Amino acid sequence: MKDFIKHNQKAWDSQARANVPWSQPVSSEVVEKAKQGIRELYVLPTSLDKDWIGDIKGKKVLCLASAGGQQGPILAALGAEVTVFDLSEEQLSKDRDVATRNQLNIVTKQGDMRDLRVFENDCFDLIVHPISNLYVDDVTKVWEECFRVLKTGGKLISSFYNPVVFIEDRQAEIKATGMIQPKYTIPYADQTDLSEAALNQKIEKGEALVFGHSLKDLIGGQTRAGFAIIAYDEALQPHPRFTIDPFIPTFIATLSVKLNKL
Repeated sequence: MKDFIKHNQKAWDSQARANVPWSQPVSSEVVEKAKQGIRELYVLPTSLDKDWIGDIKGKKVLCLASAGGQQGPILAALGAEVTVFDLSEEQLSKDRDVATRNQLNIVTKQGDMRDLRVFENDCFDLIVHPISNLYVDDVTKVWEECFRVLKTGGKLISSFYNPVVFIEDRQAEIKATGMIQPKYTIPYADQTDLSEAALNQKIEKGEALVFGHSLKDLIGGQTRAGFAIIAYDEALQPHPRFTIDPFIPTFIATLSVKLNKL
């Protein structure tokens, strides 16, 4: 499939309408607590360390590929000037609904996370980018655009899957044995690694197409773009989907700072 972005846009519009977990907005109670300075922000299954965010009152924050009414409303309630940028209009509608419900000032913009040309250079103090870059083919473009739109000294909070989850054969009969049978190499892509029949089945079901990026690009790509990674966290999958999930934390988060590029 040449235009996987349009396919993934439709897939996430459908997931948002189905109210999947990443499309369920935070409650009014959580927003009101944030207005009082009680923050619970998630880019992992576990709450983010408060020091990663710091004092963001009056700061310009970009929630990148982060719609769904979860991170944006919390950051706005904490006093930030929030822009939510996402591929899915249905996801973005969740943020607009919460903004109306809780009287928050949130700007929403639709687009591809690899292309942030709608924003000027050096315009954000913080980018929050929860697990989503598995839906684009080139994560290095995401890091380069994040670097461009952040102010010097600005922070990037991002999360992503440990690519180890993409290597195993996912056939039900193999999974039932409890054995991990490696089948795919990293980097992984549905479009090139799945059989034609399996890929067509996934497309027909309207499921988003995914890419398993290498750690060289997920972590090293940030440093090549000019970021310094200053903190790291990881978490176990609370609802295991892959055989390996109970044995290693498969969620990763990094906190990076934009340096003056040499």
